[in-house]
Amino acid sequence: MAKTYTTVQGDTWDSIAYRLWGRETLMHLLIDANPDYGDVLAFEPDVLLQVPDIIVPVRTMSLPPWMQEATS
Repeated sequence: MAKTYTTVQGDTWDSIAYRLWGRETLMHLLIDANPDYGDVLAFEPDVLLQVPDIIVPVRTMSLPPWMQEATS
C-alpha cells in the first residue's frame, strides 16, 4: 500500500524527509516520487505527496584514523 504525506504550511523537502526517516539527506527520494512538485521550495498546506517505501540504512560512525585503536 502506497504511503502518503500531507504537507503543512512551510514544509520543505528536507524537513519532510527528516520527519519521515530521520535524515534530510534522503529528500531526493521524495522528489523522485513526486516529480510534479520538483520545483517547489516551500509547500503550501494540504499537498498530498507520495512516500516511497525505503529501507533507511543504519548510520555507522566512522572514526578518523587518529582515534581508531591500533591493531598492530
